[in-house]
Amino acid sequence: KAYPNPFNPSTSLSLDLSADGFVNLAVYNIMGQEVETLYDGFMKAGNHSITWNASDATSGVYFIRAESAGNSSSQKVMLMK
Repeated sequence: KAYPNPFNPSTSLSLDLSADGFVNLAVYNIMGQEVETLYDGFMKAGNHSITWNASDATSGVYFIRAESAGNSSSQKVMLMK
């Protein structure tokens, strides 16, 4: 989950991992192009919070995708400047 949404210029992402493992967290634009990688590496099980500072991005809709242990989840967020 991302909070706040819509946001300006940053939003916090909450991740809840049930097991230790490799995590990839990336931001995509509406064209499906990767805009930024927020995290790419090993994470321990539990709750984690990662902040996306989008001050260099343009206003619009983005998708944040989290992948871990063969599972993926995505959320639509809106940057309003």
